[in-house]
Amino acid sequence: MNIKGQTAIITGGGSGMGAATARAFALAGAKVVLWDMNLAAAEEVAGETGGFAFQCDVTNEESIRAALTQTLEHAGTPRVLVNCAGILIGKRIVGKDGPADLDHFMKVINVNLAGTYNTLRLVAAEMAKADPVNDDDGERGVIINAASIAAFEGQIGQVAYSASKGGIVGMTLPAARDLSKVGVRVMAIAPGAVHTPMIGTISQELQDSIAAGIPFPSRMARPEEFAKLALHIVDNAYLNGTVIRLDGAARLAAK
Repeated sequence: MNIKGQTAIITGGGSGMGAATARAFALAGAKVVLWDMNLAAAEEVAGETGGFAFQCDVTNEESIRAALTQTLEHAGTPRVLVNCAGILIGKRIVGKDGPADLDHFMKVINVNLAGTYNTLRLVAAEMAKADPVNDDDGERGVIINAASIAAFEGQIGQVAYSASKGGIVGMTLPAARDLSKVGVRVMAIAPGAVHTPMIGTISQELQDSIAAGIPFPSRMARPEEFAKLALHIVDNAYLNGTVIRLDGAARLAAK
């Protein structure tokens, strides 16, 4: 799909990979719409990109429907959805105070996994109503979900996060198969460590250890590199139903 002139929704668009994706898409000619809990941050990025910003809680259906209604009114039918909204909270299953709080696990699952599915299903329904963007393939839309290499090699303390991202990996192919009838592609990107505000929630010692273990380039990924890959996925009509690792050949150690 040629993204020029198309409407693209980016969740978590106020910072990190979401903000970088919004900037890259805008430069390519897309109409970007940022959904974020932090409306002020999203509005700042929208100001840079000439886009729109709407407050949205991806775990709440009413909030998504409200943001979607505003998107349709101001920017038109979405043709691209990039799900970047997510949280990272580390906790061991059994710590000094006993078993981990189940609420912690459920919060991560609700935001990262259920939130991704929540936006995917509602936005895909709007894509399905639209005419195809081209006559050759009948393509109506593209959905890209942010997974993580923690889905494959989760570290100590990442049980909830790894489970949430593993769920995103697991639903990629069946979601692509489900939506093939309406001409919507579904892909996932599994980044390694990326220089985003989320990475700042872990210790500097762990950040340094992760960077040192990346074969080449021996550094964390830049948000712009995620954005470039997302842009290519939109452009390449034969990418569908799979997960692409973006990790510099890294494989996470236990800790």
